[in-house]
Amino acid sequence: MQAVTVLPGQAGSARLDDLAEPPASEGPLLVETLAVGVCGTDLEIADGEYGWAPPGHERLVLGHESLGRVVEAADGGPEPGDLVVGIVRQPDPVPCPSCAAGEWDMCRNGRYTEHGIKELDGFMRERYRIDPGYAVRLDPSLARTGVLVEPTSVVAKAWEQIDRIAGRATWRPRAALVTGAGPIGLLAALLGVQRGLEVHVLDRVTTGPKPELIADLGATYHTGTVADAGPKPDVVVECTGVGQLVFDAMDKVAPDGIVCLSGVSPAGRTLTIDAGALNRELVLQNDVVFGTVNANRRHYEAAVAALAAADQAWLERLVTRRVPVGDWAQAMQRRPDDVKTVIDFTL
Repeated sequence: MQAVTVLPGQAGSARLDDLAEPPASEGPLLVETLAVGVCGTDLEIADGEYGWAPPGHERLVLGHESLGRVVEAADGGPEPGDLVVGIVRQPDPVPCPSCAAGEWDMCRNGRYTEHGIKELDGFMRERYRIDPGYAVRLDPSLARTGVLVEPTSVVAKAWEQIDRIAGRATWRPRAALVTGAGPIGLLAALLGVQRGLEVHVLDRVTTGPKPELIADLGATYHTGTVADAGPKPDVVVECTGVGQLVFDAMDKVAPDGIVCLSGVSPAGRTLTIDAGALNRELVLQNDVVFGTVNANRRHYEAAVAALAAADQAWLERLVTRRVPVGDWAQAMQRRPDDVKTVIDFTL
């Protein structure tokens, strides 16, 4: 079967391979891959920045944003013909207290594994096997948009954490600011709108599909600085990892506000800030700043529910390119108007 693989740590090593069928040891559920989303993590692994092959293997199969159809089922799980998404992270073997409780996204010892990233082959192959406990069933209505479940699970977790933190006081958020209108930012805005919030989105582009996508969502699109992006928000979901935006978001948020950091910042860049003034502001306003990454099964299920409730035509517009697996290298090249690029195994 065809698969896109990479030699972790070696830039330019990604290639289309012909692999053997997935072994039964991977799990009793056999899934035919329909589509796999490409994200910045895939590009960084292909550039040799990180990535870990499965034990005993030199190469790693890429891909963690999956959509597939069950071919062979297991007892108590999805049935043949069901649409499913594979959960990326699996718990560590010890397990730590978080993994033992099913909260493997909060693993304490770092021994978790991740499909297409860390010690587990990914989903960018024609077929894969998985334990049914790590496969989430989708409604047939998500046949075109279910590939967005994994990135949506990340923001579903972010909003769950925001809701939990908001419960510390008699406080209900009214306005939210999302910084960045990439796939994560757009999906974060979607979930904010679904919560009934006044949503503002800040991005640097002035043309292309993003401004219209935000307008059609019922949110407000801004360019420029954080200070220009509408009223002081009760919640900020920072999706860019840009250092200046991170600190501007902390300064912008309203009293008792919550800043969620979901973008990963590159190392090696320095900023000059008044740490004392920032600390004073956070303390005197009872603000909360927290980071979030990954998701567990509960968040995947919340993502499925959010996507099923959304306008499917709007969601389809987030997928701006569908590329056949034979042209996988084109999918790894970013274009100015890209939102989400997908390798479509049905083409």
